[in-house]
Amino acid sequence: MLLRTFQLSDYAPVTELLSEVLTESCYDETMEAFARQLKWDSDLVIVAESDEEIVGIIIGTIDNNQGYYYRIAVGQAYQRKGIGKALIANLKQKFVQRKVSRILVSVDSHNEFLLPLYESLGYRASDFLRSFKKLSIITG
Repeated sequence: MLLRTFQLSDYAPVTELLSEVLTESCYDETMEAFARQLKWDSDLVIVAESDEEIVGIIIGTIDNNQGYYYRIAVGQAYQRKGIGKALIANLKQKFVQRKVSRILVSVDSHNEFLLPLYESLGYRASDFLRSFKKLSIITG
């Protein structure tokens, strides 16, 4: 498995993956935030590739010197194989390299079920930013 920064050629397979994994309302919100993040800082969008196929993605952002995990998605056939954890770890490295003061998990109604994944990586309730705002409102 290869983890790397999003490239423009990834757009179609990433949107296909997101539409496969996310609910319709989550997909719409995520696509808006995804477009904004690509415009602001595409280095914080990481994809997981296996056999030249995009199998996972994580979207992060930095606001006020704080790093945020915004959305993570892994193809159904690839779930529970460590890809999500690897994506989180890779994005964490980018946050650390940029010397953010704190790393938070942006929690909304669409990803609350993923909190045990973050907890298994050492994140605590104090690291969860429960916000029902869109990424475009969280970041500036």
